[in-house]
Amino acid sequence: QVRLVESGGGLAQAGGSLRLSCTTNVNIFGANLVGWYRQAPGKQRDMVAHITTGGRTTYADSVEGRFTISRDYANNTVYLQMNALSAEDTAVYYCRVVNTWGGYWGQGTQVTVSS
Repeated sequence: QVRLVESGGGLAQAGGSLRLSCTTNVNIFGANLVGWYRQAPGKQRDMVAHITTGGRTTYADSVEGRFTISRDYANNTVYLQMNALSAEDTAVYYCRVVNTWGGYWGQGTQVTVSS
C-alpha cells in the first residue's frame, strides 16, 4: 500500500518559516513528479511547487522566491522550505507523487500563519 506522510505543519507568525516533509514508501527516484499542493478553505487545490522528470522545478507565482522544494532520494523524502510566510499561505498542504503506476496524495498537513 502506498503511503505518503507529511509533517512539519503548524502555526507560524507572518514573516516566519516552516519546513514541510513528505516521507513515502514510493521510490521517488523514478517518479515523474514529486510536489506540493495546497488548499485553503473554500478554494480549490493548487500547485505550490513540483519537480518533474529531469529535475525541472516549477513554483507558483505566489511562492516564487520564498519557497524551495527539494528531495532526498536516500530517504524517499520531499521537502518544502517555506520562508517569509504570510497569512495568504494558510492552507492544508498536500504532498503528491506521480509515477508510472499512478498518482498519489498524502493526507495533508495544516499550515496556519498569523498576521
